[in-house]
Amino acid sequence: MASGKIKILSENLANKIAAGEVVQRPESVIKELIENSIDAGATSIDLIIKKAGKTLIQIFDNGSGMSEEDAVLCIQKHATSKIYEYDDLENIQTLGFRGEALSSIAAVSQFEVRTELSDEEFGTLVRIDDTGNATIEKGSFSKGTSILVKNLFFNTPARRNFLKSDVTELKHIIDTFNKIALSHPNISYKFFNDEELTFNYSAGSIEDRIRQVFADNMLDALIKVEERTDFISLYGYAGKPTMLKKNKGEQYLYLNGRYVISKQINHAVFSAYENILEKGDYPFFLLFLDIDPKRIDVNVHPSKLEVKFEDERDVYSFVLAVIKKSLSTHDLVPLMQFNGANEDGEKIKFNNFNKVYQNDFSDRPSIYNKPSVARTEFSDKEIDLIFSVIPDNIKNEKVSVHPFEKSELLEVYHESSSGFKNNMEDESTFIIQLHSKYILSQIKSGLMIIDQHVAHERVLYEKALKRFEADLPFSQQLLFPKTLELDPGIFGILKEINPYLLKLGFSIKYFSKNTIVIEGVPEDVKKGSEENILLELLSEYVANQREKKLDSRENIAKSFSCKAAIKAGDYLAEKEMRLLIDQLFATSMPYVCPHGRPIVIKIPLEEFDRRFGRT
Repeated sequence: MASGKIKILSENLANKIAAGEVVQRPESVIKELIENSIDAGATSIDLIIKKAGKTLIQIFDNGSGMSEEDAVLCIQKHATSKIYEYDDLENIQTLGFRGEALSSIAAVSQFEVRTELSDEEFGTLVRIDDTGNATIEKGSFSKGTSILVKNLFFNTPARRNFLKSDVTELKHIIDTFNKIALSHPNISYKFFNDEELTFNYSAGSIEDRIRQVFADNMLDALIKVEERTDFISLYGYAGKPTMLKKNKGEQYLYLNGRYVISKQINHAVFSAYENILEKGDYPFFLLFLDIDPKRIDVNVHPSKLEVKFEDERDVYSFVLAVIKKSLSTHDLVPLMQFNGANEDGEKIKFNNFNKVYQNDFSDRPSIYNKPSVARTEFSDKEIDLIFSVIPDNIKNEKVSVHPFEKSELLEVYHESSSGFKNNMEDESTFIIQLHSKYILSQIKSGLMIIDQHVAHERVLYEKALKRFEADLPFSQQLLFPKTLELDPGIFGILKEINPYLLKLGFSIKYFSKNTIVIEGVPEDVKKGSEENILLELLSEYVANQREKKLDSRENIAKSFSCKAAIKAGDYLAEKEMRLLIDQLFATSMPYVCPHGRPIVIKIPLEEFDRRFGRT
């Protein structure tokens, strides 16, 4: 073999090749330059672009600036002010640290740096020519640093040809600009596109920045998230369950102030929304995760978007628990309203922008809003009213409980005397069944409508999961056991899932020739429907297994709750309706059934007033 084939690439050519990892499009340049400005302590950053960054990108900041020596060094490969030794790599506190960005950008553009220290009279201009050589000039410049990038990829035409249209590239730039602006709301930003001021964000709180980037009423559509510990903290905002998107573009995760992409954290957030999410739905969230830098690794890729956690499972569990807690402490019943008339006619829609407050569940049927502490003071008139409706034989008996705690005695009175009831409660409530399908009840803001089937389905689903966890089965024994002969395939599946059925409360004996005997069922199974419920459960289980590929535990809980729940068309007495509502709002997710269908909606009184011409 001939010798002399292997050669060392020139530094200029090596830089052009390496730049491909860092500088992929104009957006990459802008990300790196703004992050450098933030690391420099800037409180004001201006971005100017032309032709979607292809012909011009310019950044102005009022950061610390650089000396002449540093300005010359900053464009060298692996030159950085962020880390000095290996231990620093284990404790990264800055957005930049690799020392690759400026040298990579300078290798594929016409590049200039103007910088001046706050306590110096003159600053430094460093200009890179087409061959990669630097010229240095002294002058009077603005305090801080200005970087000019012209004609990106002018010397690598193949890469320039791979750029998309100006509209597409501009979209990427705006997306990155807003992501960075959201991560550091204490900095003011201006964005000029083709000499037009597109964005002007003043410094403020994260809430101020959310209003600036999204909309003035955006916070009304979000739920506050906050849990801080000595080891890990999570804070920010998550969208209401009705505010679901069909794209992944509105999930913002910041790790120690750096925008990152983490499939694990995203999955934890998605899981917290439980069955609200249909396939292809994504919730909005803007979350800040703070962890000791020693426990994470952001040096996975030059773009610094990927991250690895030292204890990934613990971080996942923490995020899941915090988001679940935040959702559970807000009343998320969707509010319905009609659109104004348009060419497609009037349409009903969710109103995401009704503000909700933590632990405020007052906008529910008023009987469930009263505090659990019993009243201890009553007027003479109230006492007379109470005892006037109590039969004489009860008056003479001893009462073993506090006479004014919630009891059957007061319930008897509530049905007999509306006068005292109005004194006892802030407002009266009604509850009726509509076409044996929906439950209607008055609430503070208007009218609440509940789908009785899916409401009961949610109650049974959570009860099933609790039974799986508790492993203390309670079976209602049948007076006359039911014997069934099954298809061999169904018989095999039934034997396979029997441990779960046993925890639910089914008591089944298995015999030869695919015969079973049902000796006991869960207490929620209606008398006389034992065989049908079990067979329908098995049919639903098989369908879910084939179509949705759920794990056995989740599948059985969903299948049982679906088939054992009361049906549309089943008549409910008032006490049954009140009990169902009570149980529904005691669940962890009373807004959707296990399959994702809505359970409850509200129609505001203002909507009725508008329809009847009262506005």
